[in-house]
Amino acid sequence: MAEPDWLALAATGVVAALFAGLFLLRRRGAGFTLLTVVALVVGVAAGLLFQGHLAYVDVIGTIYINVITAFVAPLIIVSVLSSVTSLGSIAKLRTIGLSSVFWLLLTNLLAILLTLGLALATGVGRGAQLELSGVDGGSLTGLLRPLDQVIVGLFPSNLSNDLGANNLIGLILFTILIAVSYLLVADRKPEKVRAFKDVVDASRRVFFKAVGFIIALTPYAVLALVASTTSTAVARLETAASLLGVLVVALVACFVDAYLVNGVLVRVFADLNPFRFFRLITPPQYTAFTTQSSIGTLPLTIATLSRRIGVSPEVAGFTAPIGTTIGMPGCAGIWPTLVAVFSVHALGIQYTPLDYVVLVVLGLLVSLGTAGVPGTAIITATAVLTAVGLPIEVLVLLIPISAVAGTASTMANVTAAATASAIVARRAGALDDEVIAGRREVADDGDRDTAADPATAAASAASTRRLDGPTSEGLAR
Repeated sequence: MAEPDWLALAATGVVAALFAGLFLLRRRGAGFTLLTVVALVVGVAAGLLFQGHLAYVDVIGTIYINVITAFVAPLIIVSVLSSVTSLGSIAKLRTIGLSSVFWLLLTNLLAILLTLGLALATGVGRGAQLELSGVDGGSLTGLLRPLDQVIVGLFPSNLSNDLGANNLIGLILFTILIAVSYLLVADRKPEKVRAFKDVVDASRRVFFKAVGFIIALTPYAVLALVASTTSTAVARLETAASLLGVLVVALVACFVDAYLVNGVLVRVFADLNPFRFFRLITPPQYTAFTTQSSIGTLPLTIATLSRRIGVSPEVAGFTAPIGTTIGMPGCAGIWPTLVAVFSVHALGIQYTPLDYVVLVVLGLLVSLGTAGVPGTAIITATAVLTAVGLPIEVLVLLIPISAVAGTASTMANVTAAATASAIVARRAGALDDEVIAGRREVADDGDRDTAADPATAAASAASTRRLDGPTSEGLAR
């Protein structure tokens, strides 16, 4: 009989005790953001303390990701349906749709230019002694598909398969087709499709209520996930010390893009205080950082945008889902660009300004239809390197680092999607400043609870705990 891993059992016991501590903090009124930050800190400590002995703890995080991912496709369908059918006209859909795509692509373009500047300024890769002989890149080549297959794959072919595989582009296009059909019929005979709209809105309320219970468990999942991530990252860094410079540039680019670039965009185009904005979207940022899945974070992203930032449910339920497949500045912009410049420097390849322009354009195109799941950065980087004629074997050497950089890359993806949503909402007149200022609460089904005046709001606050995030009490209310 195999000897039990006593350290793994001890780690599980310690994490269980930390869970109890988080529960007590919540019962004492700690906000969702504070719980998530505490979970992040103690998770890192647990990962360092029990490095290599977190198999049982890892199961907890895996279950959370699986459960919340299972809700993604149904949630996107009801969110997009509810959003589009609530717009009332195809003209509004065209405006919000084009605006969403524009701002999502712009965030990626800015991330690519930022990374290109940092990579060239730091000379990342210069002097690196790369030995590519014997490195097999065949497995990465197999990730690529011909352009015609990529285009065909964007459209729905079998809804059951698309649901199972979370093929979001196909699902979104199919859902928009149904929603547009509703708008056309409702414009002429609204009484004929009123029941359809009622079912859509009721489904949205039910799904968001269910998702609320799962989101309430996010701090506990963050603790488990960050413990496992920390343990794995430390082990990988020990074998990738020579490539640490690449990782540092990647992390700097991700955080500068997430906070500085998006902060400017939020300030200038959404007219929001960036410090308050980032404080309120901390939960989805940290969840994205630990899960490395923009899709898995989507339910929390939508809930945070509508309940805490004041983005209308129509815009939040439309722009945020698209942001998991278009834009993606971390995985489709920063990492592929950094790897390309590293390859050019390390291999002594002569690159002209025109070559870099082509690199930027290709990086932007690759972001169309990117899947917001762990490992996406490797696929997008493979596509970019192949398109510009650089050896993909370099990616094999960088895999240990890409796994660590993926945490910050995913956080940058989610931040950009939230920023684009806020900007689109502001420009469409669908951003409620009372919500982000904390003077108005939004129910979990998207209906807004208004306060007639400050005195009423103060009286309400005396009997109801102030909203501080999608806690279990708030979402289940």
